[in-house]
Amino acid sequence: MNNVVIVDYGSGNLRSAAKAVERAATEASVEIDLKVTAAIDRVLEADRLILPGVGAFADCRRGLETEPDMIEAIRSVVEERAAPFLGICVGMQLMADRGLEYEITPGFGWIHGDVTRITPADPTLKIPHMGWNTLDVTGQHPILEGIPTGPEGWHAYFVHSYHMSPADPDDLIATTDYAGPITAIVGRDNVVGTQFHPEKSEKLGIRLLSNFLRWDP
Repeated sequence: MNNVVIVDYGSGNLRSAAKAVERAATEASVEIDLKVTAAIDRVLEADRLILPGVGAFADCRRGLETEPDMIEAIRSVVEERAAPFLGICVGMQLMADRGLEYEITPGFGWIHGDVTRITPADPTLKIPHMGWNTLDVTGQHPILEGIPTGPEGWHAYFVHSYHMSPADPDDLIATTDYAGPITAIVGRDNVVGTQFHPEKSEKLGIRLLSNFLRWDP
């Protein structure tokens, strides 16, 4: 039985994420005990941790800090026990060293680099980047197993104005195109993150979540 925890810190599509993870577990034939919680003892018991996030980087960081000992608990699970971790949208951005949205805000530092504003080569394109896009793979990862990528691949749902700029190209797993490459998936060791929302990305999202539930880094 996998203890899967979605961290509740007042940010993220928690209900949608939980329903998507439950469906992914069924399709992957993986037995899970899923909790959506802000309880530190539950987080510390997690075999797999999912951190969602919507809004501004600094607001999400402050939301985590508002929950006593939450950041320390997440670090313990991910860094000391090496449990698989999935960050979604701003939850993925928080894996970086810093967020530069309106102010400089520290992240977890698991993926070296900053979170910066999207600057498309075509200035007529609107920000935020919002809608359905395919993925261009830059590095192999089990999270993408069985997911068609490239121009004819499956689509993921994005809505964001900032994205991560990894310092190490090896940490970049996939991009999408918006008059230039935008970071879509990053990962290293036991952590992985998606800028898009798998809980809103239909078959691509369900397959990705199924892969995460089976992933043994």
